[in-house]
Amino acid sequence: MKVIAVCGSPRKNGNTQILLEKACEILENEGISTELILLAEKEIKPCTACTTCKQTKDKTCSIKDDDFHPIFNKILEAEGFIIGSPVYFGCATSQTTSLLHRVGYVSRNNGNLLSGKVGGPIVVARRAGHNFTYAQLMMFYTINDMIVPGSSYWNVSLGRAKGDVLSDQEGIDTIEKFARNLAELMKKLHS
Repeated sequence: MKVIAVCGSPRKNGNTQILLEKACEILENEGISTELILLAEKEIKPCTACTTCKQTKDKTCSIKDDDFHPIFNKILEAEGFIIGSPVYFGCATSQTTSLLHRVGYVSRNNGNLLSGKVGGPIVVARRAGHNFTYAQLMMFYTINDMIVPGSSYWNVSLGRAKGDVLSDQEGIDTIEKFARNLAELMKKLHS
């Protein structure tokens, strides 16, 4: 079993990446293979609403000159998918939403390709906006018929400067509990 974790932060080695690495470490310790993809190293163009994915039904997007298809194919091949984003002006980053919009449209227009996969969002905020951003990202999971395990709190943490989340023990504990629950759910679903 495998989980693809995507970091929607435009900067490397920041708080979102730290939390995703924590989740991946827990999953690996539970016997679940993981791969962390950094959107800071990728180009994901926004959806153009061309509806080609609906018309062709070939599991592809009409935009071919960016990094979408390799990431999308990895998500399709995995049993689990985690998305992480910092809060930018009260919502997920544009890199995050560009990826999710295209993944969602191609999936839903090709027979709900994400249906039954497990996962969930992880959100980091300096001070506020994390609850809205968490809800924003949760909508992606539920509209795509995915299964999201709970935790001891919402999967959010506080931090601004790189590494600040390491001082938010409740946030770390929440992410680790989420990852353990995700591993347990995957094992039960695939036993």
